[in-house]
Order: sequence, then C-alpha cells, then structure tokens
Amino acid sequence: MKRFVAALQFLTVCPCLADIRCSEHDLGRSVPFFPAVGLLIGAAVGLLDRAAIHFFPPLLASVIAVVALIGASGGLHMDGLADTADGFFSSRPRERILEIMKDSHIGAMGVIGIVCVFCLKVAALASIPLPLRFPVLLLMPLAGRCALVMHLAALPYARAEGGICTVFVKHRLKQDSLLAATFLALVGWAAAGPMGLAAAGLTVAATLVLSLWCWRKIGGFTGDTLGAACELTELVPALVGAACLCAKGGS
Repeated sequence: MKRFVAALQFLTVCPCLADIRCSEHDLGRSVPFFPAVGLLIGAAVGLLDRAAIHFFPPLLASVIAVVALIGASGGLHMDGLADTADGFFSSRPRERILEIMKDSHIGAMGVIGIVCVFCLKVAALASIPLPLRFPVLLLMPLAGRCALVMHLAALPYARAEGGICTVFVKHRLKQDSLLAATFLALVGWAAAGPMGLAAAGLTVAATLVLSLWCWRKIGGFTGDTLGAACELTELVPALVGAACLCAKGGS
C-alpha cells in the first residue's frame, strides 16, 4: 500500500496524500504502480470531460481535458519535455546538453515543444467522437505512465553526479517493463478493442524509439527525458483514435 501511495505522491498533486510519509525505499519500488496511477488520472479526466462536453463545444472541452492532464502532475512532465527539447535540439555535445537540461530557464525549443504537443493533443482529441473520448482519455495518461516504466527499464541513468531518479535505478526490475506493457495492452483492449490494442502497441514502439534517441544523445535517461517520454506517448492514443476516425470516414 505504501508503494502505491508513494507513486501517487510522486506522479500527482493529490493533496489528501500530503501527510502520509513514505520512505525512499517505498518510492524506489513504486514504479510498478505507475500504470495504476495513470489509469486513475485517465478515469478522473475522462469523467471531467464527460461533464464538460455537455456544456461546451468539443474543442473547448478538449482544451479543458488536456489542461487537466497537465495539471494532474503539476506540470512536472511538461517541464521535462521543455528541458529535453532545449537540450536535444541545441546541437551541442553530450555534456553541454545535460547542462542545458539542468538549467531552470526555458528556451525557444522548449516553448515550441510545449506548444506543439499541447496543440496536437487538443486537435486530436477534438476530432474524436463522443463515444470514443472516454476510452482515449483513459488510455492517454496510462500510456504515458507505462512509458515511464519502460524508459526506466531500458536505459542507464545519464548523470554521473546522481539525482532524484537514482532512487528508481536502485530498485528497478526489468520485469516491471513487461508488466506495464501487458497492463496497457489489456486495458487498451478492454476499453477500445482493436483501436486500444493498436494504441498500446504503438506506445511501446514510440517508447523504444524515444529511448534509443536518448541513448544516442546523452547515453541514458534523466528526469527530464522521463517527463518528455510521458508527454509524447500520451499523444499516441489520441492520434490513433483520430486516425481510426479518418480511416472509417475514408472507407
């Protein structure tokens, strides 16, 4: 139970958990519970969207849903996306990239990354019909948190001086990645059938591609690349849902 609470405390801004104390060991072994936290976030945002869609047009309701997805983590993952974009697109050597990512200031590439991902999520979600919106919103944060588990399992930690993510490196298990991918596939199939299964498969593929990119750029992962992986893979279910709609319309 403590490990699940630690995962909630780390991945969300849930105020009701602030007084529950979890040890470093609890946090380190909380990784297998990341997908469950993602599923809870998806269910909450999906219900919010169900209410919003009755009062607002789809585009505005989609903006509200995406803002809620970002707000669930206090913008932690979007901040990681911005830092990763600033570093990776700087055309600098590995050591300088890591320095740029550690800088708290946001650059042009970071702003562009945030705007592009936000707009893509909103546009994709707004194009999805009402019956599919809840399954897609359920899968988006689930895909992102499963990507965290897989990203952690696939790469070494890139910073020699250590950091907050070292607590996960100490306790991570390779099978956590397989369990996360299996959980994503099962929930995807239960929530949206073949579309959900396709979203799960493409999420795994996207995570592997992002992990390979991180390996080539900085030799591993950081907290920022974890955030970037989460935000980018959240896009996958929304894009798959929008693509399926276009395919049906074309046929």
